[in-house]
Amino acid sequence: MRPLFIYGTLCHLPLLEVVLGRMPAFQPAILPDHAVYWADGHDFPLVVAQAGGAAYGYLLTDLDDADLARLDYYEGPFGYGTQERLVEVDGQSVSALVYIPEPGLWHPADPWQLQDWVARWGQVIVATAEDMMALYPAEIPMDRRGTMVLRGAGRLRAAVPGAIGLRRPLAEREVQVQSRSQPYANFFAVEEYDLSFRRFDGTQSPVVKRAVFISVDAVTVLPYDPVLDRVLLVEQFRMGPFARGDIQPWQLEPIAGRIDVGETPEDAARREALEEADLTLGDLLPVSAYYPSPGAKIEYIYSYVALTGLPDGTAIIGGAQDEAEDIKGHLMSFEAFAALVARGEATSAPLLISYYWLERERARLRAQVRDVAS
Repeated sequence: MRPLFIYGTLCHLPLLEVVLGRMPAFQPAILPDHAVYWADGHDFPLVVAQAGGAAYGYLLTDLDDADLARLDYYEGPFGYGTQERLVEVDGQSVSALVYIPEPGLWHPADPWQLQDWVARWGQVIVATAEDMMALYPAEIPMDRRGTMVLRGAGRLRAAVPGAIGLRRPLAEREVQVQSRSQPYANFFAVEEYDLSFRRFDGTQSPVVKRAVFISVDAVTVLPYDPVLDRVLLVEQFRMGPFARGDIQPWQLEPIAGRIDVGETPEDAARREALEEADLTLGDLLPVSAYYPSPGAKIEYIYSYVALTGLPDGTAIIGGAQDEAEDIKGHLMSFEAFAALVARGEATSAPLLISYYWLERERARLRAQVRDVAS
């Protein structure tokens, strides 16, 4: 058994337990002449040599080769490898392994404090680690980690109980997972599960193979001006219709985007409106939250209508340049919007859902504006 000194996020014991699959023996320790800083622009820390500094952490003393392999797997995407260092434990120097980043890979920013990281990132990173370690030992490249963190944030939102009436809730061991793998991973990923589930007659199903397309929680927002009675749609090239063979792969949609870590769906809607349409939204009215394709995707969408002034000239060509977005705005009356839906030109689910909600609520929203004006 080799002693290992940990600092930074692994000192959050719920995360350490997920990575190892158990809680190891540990004791407080110090790595002298080093200090821990935030990695600039990232959600994790790094340790750097610093004369007179002290990096606080724990010495793990009961690790076997299997434990070290799991830790290497978790730390590997960060470019961290183990090196021998002398650490102080109870006033004595002990030789231990320490995860040290490759030189120049990350750059230090502000001093790092565990409690600050736990407050902002702790729950999300633990949820992310659960997904990562469920795929062990399959390789996870660093450029996949950002999407996995967004998925972890979605997992936390999914754990909040929703409406239960007709549907049956999940009970312990009603779904039993035999294996889980990730045969493809890039910007999106595909996971396969061998599992069984409790059937409606009370018996357990045979083990079946199911695949799911991994994307993350997203938000859509349809800007609506109740005074001028007009909406703003956006148009952009979409890979789904193109790959299907659709001769019209440019789709009309509400403003849309992924929900970043630390954002609420409402925050994401406002950010995306600025990025895609240079538009500052007014009141956000919830339309619905839903799975657009629950048989195949984990994506969950929060849709809104935003009460927003839409004067002439609002429609622009925009989008985030660093994401290669090319987005054209379309400003139209509600009557033109209704005609577009009637002739079948609206083919994205969020746009249709938002249209039918607005059709139902439009008279009320316009009446409220008139009441305020009077």
